[in-house]
Amino acid sequence: MNDIIESKVLRHRIANIGNLPTVPETLKRLSRIIEKPNVSLTEIAGFVQSDPALTFRILKMVNSAVYGFPGRIASVSHAIMLLGLNVVKGLLLGISVFELMQKAMVGLYEHSMGCAAASRIIAQRKGLREPEEAYVAGLIHDIGKVVMALEFTKSYEAALACAEQENISIGKAEKQFFADNHAVLGGVLSEKWRFPKKLTEAIFYHHQPRSAESFPLETAIVHLADILTKARGLGFSGDQIVPIIDDAAFDRLELTEQDIFEVFRDLEGSIDATQEVLL
Repeated sequence: MNDIIESKVLRHRIANIGNLPTVPETLKRLSRIIEKPNVSLTEIAGFVQSDPALTFRILKMVNSAVYGFPGRIASVSHAIMLLGLNVVKGLLLGISVFELMQKAMVGLYEHSMGCAAASRIIAQRKGLREPEEAYVAGLIHDIGKVVMALEFTKSYEAALACAEQENISIGKAEKQFFADNHAVLGGVLSEKWRFPKKLTEAIFYHHQPRSAESFPLETAIVHLADILTKARGLGFSGDQIVPIIDDAAFDRLELTEQDIFEVFRDLEGSIDATQEVLL
């Protein structure tokens, strides 16, 4: 019988993520800023401009083919105004946890980028007003795995080995070692970072989309994007299982077989563009 790490221990680590030795200074500083209830565009812009690497990546992103403003955006403030505060916060987190994801699990960042790209494509097809928020949800939907793998390394390695040996999902394997799974902890992190509820709910319930109460469509999008990314073999998310799509989520999205084919087609070019600007 494995010793299961209690929920209160896991959530204590989440609450004190800014003090964890495994978290780089940039992410610690970022987390302190985005947790502020009334953080302003000016504060976010000031933070980005204080870090040349972040400035370069944000400007590279907004001037890429992904956003359709090629070469026209010269300032961080302009970029933030165009993308919106929540999207920029999410992109900054995605950039800041890049190295952490690589340390936590080889292939996790590639999987996350694939899920982000697929989430945006599906959101655009469904006519969502803010498809970039779906992109952000896809990019950090597995953020809970990062904290678990870095802070409870031996237990998470055991969970990964369990998933491989028993040919089960990483979610099921996590239950043998942790009281909360990565989706729950990712949702708790999203709440701590004061993301909008639609993003938090999509992260929290991306494996159980029918449980989403306020934003079932956004949650269904990330759920499907996650599965399509796994089916396409992009990166590695902890197991080799391609889950069955939740019936309720699929019905809500109302996508045809042709729609799915076109999502896969669009995904190829979108991933290449995303990799070019984030790496």
